[in-house]
Amino acid sequence: MTSKELLYIKTIAEEKSISKAARKLFIAQPSLSQSVQRIENSLGTPLFTRTSGGLIPTYAGERYCHMATQILK
Repeated sequence: MTSKELLYIKTIAEEKSISKAARKLFIAQPSLSQSVQRIENSLGTPLFTRTSGGLIPTYAGERYCHMATQILK
């Protein structure tokens, strides 16, 4: 896990949207989506529940975001 990946997941959790997070991070939305899939595959668990209202962190996603915040400080 890199600091870039930590920032990606943290930003998605804050924005509740991959497209909004991609704009904030100045990267393409498909690239961010692929990064999230790669991270989830490497962890073996989904980090977000995709709903019509946006992305909601799963329990694993909440723990990942908490850890990311600690590391990025």
